[in-house]
Amino acid sequence: MSNIKLEGKWDQLKGEAKTKWADLTDDDVKYVDGSFDKLVGKIKEKYGKTKDEAEKEVSEWLDKIQS
Repeated sequence: MSNIKLEGKWDQLKGEAKTKWADLTDDDVKYVDGSFDKLVGKIKEKYGKTKDEAEKEVSEWLDKIQS
């Protein structure tokens, strides 16, 4: 479900993602291109989080901005 939310609104959300995760570069944002899994991977890579931590963080962020 989170993947669908992200893919459908990535153009609107990418600025907010860069604000939330300031270490993401423009190239990272372009690479993610609305993919939940790719965003999780970038959060893992940039912030040294586990997959579970990154998935939880992205899911919580999506829930927060969607409500």
